[in-house]
Amino acid sequence: MGYGRNSAVKLNRTFLVVTLGVVLLVGFTIGILIGHFAISKTPKETSQPQDKPSCGAACEEPDADCIFGKLVAKMKADNIKEYLRRLTSTPHLAGTPADLTNAEYVRDQWLEQGLDSAKIYSYDVLLSYPEADNLVQLLDEEGGVNFTCAVKEQGLRPGEDSPDIVNPFNAYSGTGNVTGDLVYVNYARDVDFDKLAEIAPDLNLTGKILIARYGKIFRGNKAKHAEHHGAIGLILYSDPADYGSKNATSVYPHSWWLPDTGAQRGNLHVSDHKGDPLTPGYPAKDYAYRTSVEDSPLPTIPVHPIGYGDAKMFLRELRNTYNIPADWKGDLDIEYNIGPGFIGTNRQVRMEIHTSNQRRNTYNAIGFIRGAVEPDRYVLLGNHRDAWVFGAADPSSGTASMLELSRVFGELVKEGWRPRRSIMFCSWGAEEYGLIGSTEWVEEFSKNLGARSVTYLNVDLSVGGTHVPEVASTPLLYKTLYRAARKVASPEEQGRSLYDIWLMRNGARGLPRIDDLGAGSDFLSFAYQIGVPCAAFTYSPESESGFSIYPLYHSVYETFYFFETFLDPAFRRSLAIAQMWGEVARDLADSVIIPFDCNDYAEQLELSIDDLKGHYESEMKKKNINFDAIDSAVSKFKVAANNFHVKIDNM
Repeated sequence: MGYGRNSAVKLNRTFLVVTLGVVLLVGFTIGILIGHFAISKTPKETSQPQDKPSCGAACEEPDADCIFGKLVAKMKADNIKEYLRRLTSTPHLAGTPADLTNAEYVRDQWLEQGLDSAKIYSYDVLLSYPEADNLVQLLDEEGGVNFTCAVKEQGLRPGEDSPDIVNPFNAYSGTGNVTGDLVYVNYARDVDFDKLAEIAPDLNLTGKILIARYGKIFRGNKAKHAEHHGAIGLILYSDPADYGSKNATSVYPHSWWLPDTGAQRGNLHVSDHKGDPLTPGYPAKDYAYRTSVEDSPLPTIPVHPIGYGDAKMFLRELRNTYNIPADWKGDLDIEYNIGPGFIGTNRQVRMEIHTSNQRRNTYNAIGFIRGAVEPDRYVLLGNHRDAWVFGAADPSSGTASMLELSRVFGELVKEGWRPRRSIMFCSWGAEEYGLIGSTEWVEEFSKNLGARSVTYLNVDLSVGGTHVPEVASTPLLYKTLYRAARKVASPEEQGRSLYDIWLMRNGARGLPRIDDLGAGSDFLSFAYQIGVPCAAFTYSPESESGFSIYPLYHSVYETFYFFETFLDPAFRRSLAIAQMWGEVARDLADSVIIPFDCNDYAEQLELSIDDLKGHYESEMKKKNINFDAIDSAVSKFKVAANNFHVKIDNM
């Protein structure tokens, strides 16, 4: 999944207002920490990557720069490459035998690396798989089959026809056999259905099969909207305008653009509560009570993804009944039309979907380095392990970086260093089905994690593009993130820091841009269920390219070859993300005072109120509602935050 720009579900800055009470609690907690532990100044910041200090094999009195220098010197891009090669050697879909095999591999690596402990946690959850070939067909007027979409993606390189590959499907789709007229609905957003009602007021979508392109919103919301409007089925495809190239000679395997045979897998679980659909709010253990599937928020209509080569066969035949908006037209070399139905004779579309929901086990692997002074305070690093197929970028690039990072931390422990607070490495199962592994673990240990966790740092994928670091975070962590990025060398330009490239290519208000956390990855339960400060980072495509995620996302073509050839040939970007990840973790785990900045939080609260006013103040005034109370609260919080940091600086 994703976050920031590539998150399917993005939360607005105004969400921060809701968390004001949590911030006050955080400030109180920091005050307690200051009262109990000695004070030390953080290292002076620099915009250049720092030279690795000479501190010997083991520092007698290790300082931050010394440990960071050792951290950087020990991390090797070649190791990340070999971890990734191993992780992508076979498909590893959640709930399959490969799920447990890879969890055991990660656990065993951590034990060999010298972590104090490593353990596997299993959960009995509802997952989803195709039981037979899912068919999407074009029928003639007599019900005969004129055309059938490809059941599986065409293998374009060795290994892409492995028998362990699960054919394209949408997890948690409704099952059944439905036939109806086809209607094109652009991205199937609310605004698209509003536009359709405007240009085609006589068009009734009840009983129709809809076809929509991927992009703009989460695929599960597309299914929800289709069902709401009375559709009996939904076909999804990746249009070249969003995921491909019009130049057929430049698609994969010759470039990173999606070929017309590629289809995007993905889940359809839409709910206020992520995790196992049948045990919302509590862990999915064997003894847990489960709601029925009928009472769950899962879709009931059949939904299925196809390649844009197959989609073209349907779209080019749709009736030109209404004037289609210009921004509904993609990059297929056809005349885009809405329908309903096809030109000429009374042809229809049939969907025969055999995707079924099944209870299976998924597995989290958790590694632990015990803190020397505050062992009951946790700095957590996490990445999910399951993939729809090979998952070279998402998630295995993140897993490979985490394994190299844990290896280096293990070496430092063997040499005598130990962090002040405990560090936990988390390898999640079944994230692709709706953040299941992380959510279930948080639900099982919510009391301890909520009370003891300092922060959770997530890397869904180390590299999803070649342009710029992309970071999303709780405001408390902004300065910690900037400080770490200043120390890490740029993988793009020699002599520059990662901070410099980040600022140059994705700056905002004189600083590198940090997005609000979305809801598309494993930080969700930590941030929004138990109130733990979180950050997530990756390397992303250029925002001006119009692509929010790499085009081969969730397809069979997301292979080691793809990653090494087109995303990170020397694995320098993977290394830089791992180094930043490690330094942020070290800073939070080892600083005497936890380096949170309440002034940044206060500033973001103020900006969120301004954003809220910009959207709603005039309407609220009409109802005699003003912002006086919340303006006063934010103003007082700003003063308190500033006074708090003045006291720290003067200690």
